[in-house]
Amino acid sequence: MDSRENAPPSSTSLLVSLRQQEAEVLARLQPLLTEHQLLPEHWRILAVLDEHPGTSMTLLAATAVVPAASLTRHVDRLVERALVVRRIDPDDRRRTVLALSPRGSAVARALSSVEAGTGSTTSRDRAAGARPLT
Repeated sequence: MDSRENAPPSSTSLLVSLRQQEAEVLARLQPLLTEHQLLPEHWRILAVLDEHPGTSMTLLAATAVVPAASLTRHVDRLVERALVVRRIDPDDRRRTVLALSPRGSAVARALSSVEAGTGSTTSRDRAAGARPLT
């Protein structure tokens, strides 16, 4: 059986293509997310904080594409699990910023490694010689 029969048909819609790529990446990440009891939103939060420690909640919501209304709940869970730490912003003591804990950094590195193995294109696109979106 040809593996292309199981692949969804390609689309010229950018949004459809992006969602298909997201689904493929999440399928690769899911075993590790399950192992660490993380949701995809948690991974996006960890990924942003790995690249940008000291990020505010407002900026984190926009960058990680997590609705502000649910971000506090997700961050609270990550803080409870000792993956993220809250700190007072040294430049504005009224503001809280977030960073990864050492444990959070280790989990982020493991997830980044799996994610990097997926590339930036779907398997169907790679087979067709497509370039990554980055």
